[in-house]
Amino acid sequence: MSLFIRVLARPVLIAGLLSGGWAPAQEPASQPSDNNTAVQPDNTKVNQRDRNANERTADQQKENRSDRDITQQIRRAIVQDKDLSTYAHNVKIITQDGMVTLKGPVRSEEEKKAIESKAAEVVGRDKITSQLEVNPKNQ
Repeated sequence: MSLFIRVLARPVLIAGLLSGGWAPAQEPASQPSDNNTAVQPDNTKVNQRDRNANERTADQQKENRSDRDITQQIRRAIVQDKDLSTYAHNVKIITQDGMVTLKGPVRSEEEKKAIESKAAEVVGRDKITSQLEVNPKNQ
């Protein structure tokens, strides 16, 4: 008789879980708020640029202590500036042998200059290569 109760209880439990409040989390459908269609970002040119062996990418960040410290100091200065956008806070900082490359989108020319200035305070302007791109919100 206990086998009969265990077998019978399982479908009831599963049905109760799915209908009674527990259900697997589902991703909300992303739909534009108006009738405009969402435009997917096209990173083709950036991806092609970064495949070039001469281009520095984040995975090339050196693991020696001085390069890590430089990157950390620049990142800290950028993140502490609450006037910068999320894009600016997330720029790539790649340090190799004391030379810093900055990459990524920022929202304005002012943000670009602010990030370059923060990096220059750490290593000096002559050791910075800026590949920051200005992408305003309306694009």
